Amino acid sequence: MCLAVPGKVTEIKGKTAIVEIMGVLREASLELLEDVKVGDYVILHAGCAIEKLDEAEALKTIELFKELKDIYHE
Repeated sequence: MCLAVPGKVTEIKGKTAIVEIMGVLREASLELLEDVKVGDYVILHAGCAIEKLDEAEALKTIELFKELKDIYHE
């Protein structure tokens, strides 16, 4: 099963971004997207940013992931 998750771009170095996902920093390739800036939200899959995402939608999705985590840990 594959899962793509939203994260916030915190730093960009060439075609590589540092993306914060629920408190964890990950490197992600930006090769598939254009015009990504620090502060943008992107969907990550297999180490690649595959889509830019509106902030409200990203935060909503992150909240759902947090709810699932809480349910799993109960």
